[in-house]
Amino acid sequence: MSSSDRRRVVITGMGTVNAVGMDVADFWEGVKAGRNGIRPIEGYDTSSQAATLAAEVKSDYKDVLKPAELRKMDRFTQHAMVASREAIADSGLSPDNTDYTRVGTLIASGIGGMSTTVREIARGEQRGMDKISPFYIPMTISNMAAGQIAIENGFKGDATCVVTACASSTHAVGLAMRQIRHGYADAIVCGGTEAAVIPLAMGGFTSMHALHIGDDPTRASIPFDAERNGFVMGEGAGVLVLEELEHAQARGAHIYAEVAGFGATCDAYHITAPDPSGEGAIGAMRQAVADAGLEPADISYINAHGTSTPLNDKTESAAIHAVFGATAAEPVAAEGSNGGFAPPTSSTKAMHGHALGATGAIEAIVCALACRDDFMPATINYQVPDPECDLDVIPGEGREATVRAALSNSLGFGGHNATLVVTKFTD
Repeated sequence: MSSSDRRRVVITGMGTVNAVGMDVADFWEGVKAGRNGIRPIEGYDTSSQAATLAAEVKSDYKDVLKPAELRKMDRFTQHAMVASREAIADSGLSPDNTDYTRVGTLIASGIGGMSTTVREIARGEQRGMDKISPFYIPMTISNMAAGQIAIENGFKGDATCVVTACASSTHAVGLAMRQIRHGYADAIVCGGTEAAVIPLAMGGFTSMHALHIGDDPTRASIPFDAERNGFVMGEGAGVLVLEELEHAQARGAHIYAEVAGFGATCDAYHITAPDPSGEGAIGAMRQAVADAGLEPADISYINAHGTSTPLNDKTESAAIHAVFGATAAEPVAAEGSNGGFAPPTSSTKAMHGHALGATGAIEAIVCALACRDDFMPATINYQVPDPECDLDVIPGEGREATVRAALSNSLGFGGHNATLVVTKFTD
C-alpha cells in the first residue's frame, strides 16, 4: 500500500486515571500546571522497604465500579475499565454509528495482575492451593483488561494484549494504528494499564537498584537532572480510541490529533540495560518520523522516555541528538521547523511517575493534547544540568509554542524500543 493510499488514523476519544488526574481534563490541567503526583505510599506499610514514594491512584473505585467488578477484577483491569469508559464515551462510538465487528481492543500491561497472584499465594498456603479463588486465573492474566473492555462494550474485532515491559502501551497504540491503516479495523480501543505499586514489585525494582530511594517528592523523579538516581513507580491507565479518518468524519466525531507514525526496534543487547550506542532508540525514532512522512526538522516536541535513571536518560539524550541534531534547540526554535536542532524535550514522568506498561499511552495522550493546544509540558523539579543530557528539557514550567508534530519514546526492559509520532489534525 503506497503512502498516498493508506488510511489515515485519528484519535477520537481518550481516557485516563493516574496520580496527576482522574480523567483527561483533570490530568491535562495538572500537566499544564506542573502538578506533582508523587507522594508517600499510602496503599501499604512501607516501614520495611527502602522505596517509600510512588505516584499512586488514590481512588478505590467504589463509586464507579460495581461490587462484583471490584471483587472479580485485579486493580490493573479496574484502572483500564474506568479509563476505557471515559475514552469510549468521549469518542461517541455506538452500535448505531459503527459496526462493532470492525472495532478492536488492544490494551497492554507490562506486569498484569501481580497483586492478585500475591494474595492468592498467601491464601493457598493457608487453605491449600486447590482452594484459591476460581477467579484467580482470569483476574491475573495480562490480556484480561482487553477482554473485559471488549465484553462490556460488545467489540467483536481483534482483542489482544501486547507485553513489552515499559514500551507495552506505545506498542499497543502503534500496532492499533497499523491495523486500522491497513484495513483490518475501523476503530480500536487501545492503550495500557498497570497496578504495580505493591510490595513485591517495589522490592523487585529496589533490589536491582532501579528505584529512587528518598523521601522528598520534589527530588524523586528528576529526569535529565545530574542528581537523578532512579525512577519512581507510577500506576494507572491511558486509553485512546483510534479511528479511520473517513469513518470518524462520517459520524461527525471530534478529532483530537492524528497518529501518523510508528517505529519499533530491539536493542538485542541486555535484559535491563540500554545499548549505550543508542542504536535501537535511534532506529525507532527514525522509523516513526519516516513512517509519518516527515523529516526530523518537522518534529516540534519530544515526550521522552526520561525515566530519571542514570543510564536511560544519558543514552536517550545521545540518541535524540543523533536523530535531530548535535545541540539542543533554543526555545524560539519550537515555532515551526527546528532548523536541525534537537527539539524541546521533556519527561512528564517527573509528574506521573513511571507507570510501566501504561506509561506510553498516558504520554500519547499528552502528545495529542500538546498538538491540540500548542503547549509543551515541563520537566518539573529539574535543577542541576547534566552535560551528558544536553537537551532543552523545558525546565520548571511548560511552554506555549506551536506543536505541529510530537514524538513519544518508550524504551523497555528486554531492549524493546517503540516510538510514536502524533500530529496536529488538518483536513
